[in-house]
Amino acid sequence: MAKVKPSVVAINIKVIGYDIFNRPFTQEGAGSGWIIDEDGIIVTNNHVVEGAKSITVTLADGRILTAEVGGTDYLTDLAIVKVNAGSLPAASLGDSSELRVGEWVVAIGNPLGLGISAKEGIVSRLGVTMPLGGGQSLYDLIETSAAINPGNSGGPLVNMAGQVVGITSVKIAMSGVEGMGYAISSRTAGAIIEELITRGYVIRPWLGVGLHTVDQWIASSYNLAVNEGALVTQVNPGSPAAKAGLEEGDVITGFDNRKITSADGLMQVIHSAEIGKRVKLTFWRGETQEVTYAVLAESPPPP
Repeated sequence: MAKVKPSVVAINIKVIGYDIFNRPFTQEGAGSGWIIDEDGIIVTNNHVVEGAKSITVTLADGRILTAEVGGTDYLTDLAIVKVNAGSLPAASLGDSSELRVGEWVVAIGNPLGLGISAKEGIVSRLGVTMPLGGGQSLYDLIETSAAINPGNSGGPLVNMAGQVVGITSVKIAMSGVEGMGYAISSRTAGAIIEELITRGYVIRPWLGVGLHTVDQWIASSYNLAVNEGALVTQVNPGSPAAKAGLEEGDVITGFDNRKITSADGLMQVIHSAEIGKRVKLTFWRGETQEVTYAVLAESPPPP
């Protein structure tokens, strides 16, 4: 894809790790990104730059520039980094809602840190949801047969018109099964990227709790009255949850008229609600089912 390849960059990071004796050492990592604005704004994955002590970006013309993080969003695994350069070749964002299963696409990136290359494939599935644990799930993913290897993360998935329709993020490789590549759809990413550029973080409806999915093992271990729902593991001081009287150990099983069976499910309905909305929360505290009401607030900026 001659039209997009000049916009794709290799990203190299250094992070500080600690050995078993708590002695610091430097680790290196590689990823990909693509230029969305000619003034040096680059889109990548949050996990590519998370915790980075230093970031360098290698442009298609061979220049190696120091970069800094301009904004991150853990929930969608998106981030932007900025370099001090101008008149860069920017790629255009396409509309992933126009994709069809079987359509050809190309993944461009920096696989294994060996330099920019392209791999073709087809769209295998659309609208895929992938739980990643820790209350995080990625939604509206594009599944593709294009080969995606470590280092590709953050690179563009491009349609035949040379438009970016996705940002590659996750790969699943199972024994006996061909690797399945996944990309965050441009339909989901577009608004997130815009907020990261203008604000540096994403504002969402916020309840202010830490959560863990309740299953039979958790229910038995903590002697809970129910075996599904969202276990409250933390309540942020001053948050809507705190004002509503929620406590650690409560299990939320209802949000307005919707049944809640997991932490991911609760987070999804919270994020699809509106800031300022008064919501009904059904929860169990010990052996008693209770109801409270909370007014969803604006999520605070990241620390």
